[in-house]
Amino acid sequence: MKVLLLGSGGREHALAWKIASSPLCDALFIAPGNPGTADCGQNVDLDILDFPAIHQFCLDEKIQVLLVGPEEPLVRGITGFLRRQPDLKDLIICGPDAVGAQLEGSKAYAKAFMAESGIPTARYGEFNRDQVDEAIAFLDTFTPPYVIKADGLAAGKGVIICQEKEEAIQSIRGMFDGEFGSAGHTVVLEEFLAGIEFSVFALTDGKHACILPVAKDYKRIGEGDTGPNTGGMGAVSPVPFIDQQMMEKVMQRIVAPTISGLTRRQIDYQGFIFFGLIAVEGEPMVIEYNCRMGDPETEVVMPRLSTDLLQMLVAMHERKLDTITVEMDPRTAVTVMLVSGGYPGSYPKGLPVLGTDGTPPDHTWLFHAGTRQIGDQLVTNGGRVLACTGMGSDLREAQSRAYALAGKICFDHVNFRRDIGRDLE
Repeated sequence: MKVLLLGSGGREHALAWKIASSPLCDALFIAPGNPGTADCGQNVDLDILDFPAIHQFCLDEKIQVLLVGPEEPLVRGITGFLRRQPDLKDLIICGPDAVGAQLEGSKAYAKAFMAESGIPTARYGEFNRDQVDEAIAFLDTFTPPYVIKADGLAAGKGVIICQEKEEAIQSIRGMFDGEFGSAGHTVVLEEFLAGIEFSVFALTDGKHACILPVAKDYKRIGEGDTGPNTGGMGAVSPVPFIDQQMMEKVMQRIVAPTISGLTRRQIDYQGFIFFGLIAVEGEPMVIEYNCRMGDPETEVVMPRLSTDLLQMLVAMHERKLDTITVEMDPRTAVTVMLVSGGYPGSYPKGLPVLGTDGTPPDHTWLFHAGTRQIGDQLVTNGGRVLACTGMGSDLREAQSRAYALAGKICFDHVNFRRDIGRDLE
C-alpha cells in the first residue's frame, strides 16, 4: 500500500517508523516531514493546509492511505474535503471530519458533548469576550486553584492553572485580549480536579474501538510539575496505577459513551481519539479530548504497539476493528523531550545539534520533533527538538536508556526534565 502521512513532529516520526515496519507498506510519503522521517520514507514538500495540493498528490502517487498527524488540518476539514472528491472514493483516511474534530477544536463543544453523553468531567462555564464580568463572577463558584482554557487550538499551551483569583482574572483578560489569538475569544472556566493524569488512545471505525497502550505525559516545563504548560516534556507507558479495574471503568463510562454520543450526533468518526483523563479518588474523569494521537505520548505508544498499525487502519476503513486484537510489548517505555532554551516562550532556531550521528543503541529510539537539515548539519527548528525514547524491562531501565541517549546530544541551551517517570517509582 502507498501511504501519505501529514505532519512534521515527533509524533509523525514515531508514526512513520511504525508504518514503515509494516509488510503492507509499499511506499511511505511524509509531508512535509523532518530529517528523522526521511529515514522512514520520502519527505515531500506539501503544505498540510493546502487541501487541493494534497488531493492532487494523492492522485499522482496513487495514495491508498492518508494518516493526518496534527489537529489543525482535521479541524479545518481536510477529511470532508477529500471525501467529497469522487476520484478519491477508495482512499482510506485516518482522521475525523471537521465536526468530529470539534472535540478538540472547541473545548466548549467538547464539554457540552460530555454533558449530553453523561461522561464524567469537571464542572465548567463558557464565556465570550462580551462576558468578562460574568466570567469573573463565575470564579466565585469555585475554590482555587482556577483552570482557565482558551476554547480553540493553542498548540497545547492554552490552559492556565491559577492559584489566586487575581491571577485568574488577569489570565481571563489576557485570553480575551488575544494572548492566544482567536483561540481565546471564548474561554472555558473549569473546576480544578485533584488527581493523577493519564492518556488513553482509541482507534475507532465509528462503531468499535481498539485501545492502544496507555501513557502518562508531563506537560509542565519544570521538574516537579512546575512552571507553564508546554506541548509535552516527556511520557511513560504503561502507567503503573492503571489496572484492569480502572480500564473497565474507562471503557464503560468514557470510551463507550463517547462512541455512542458521536453516533447519536450522526458524526461518522474514523480515526484516533485521545482521552486526556484524570483519576480522582480512583474514578476516571475526562479533562480533554484530542482528535489525533498525542505528542510526546506517541513516542512511547508506538514502540509498545506490537500490532501492525497499517493493518489496523485497513480494518478501521472496513469497519472491522472488532476483529483486531491489539498486542502490546509488556516492557516499559520512557520518552524525554530535549527542548530549546526559553521554550515554551521565545527561543532561537538554527542552533547546531551534535551527537545524533549513527544508529541509537538497542532498545532506544531518537524521534525528531523540531529539527532541520542544512547541508551536513542538523539544526534546531522548534521548541521541542528531539524525543529520546528508551525501553526496558522496568521503569528504571527504560529511564536509564532514555536519559543515556539524551545525554549524548547537545545544542546551545538544551533543556530537558530529569524527573520523567520519577513520580511513578
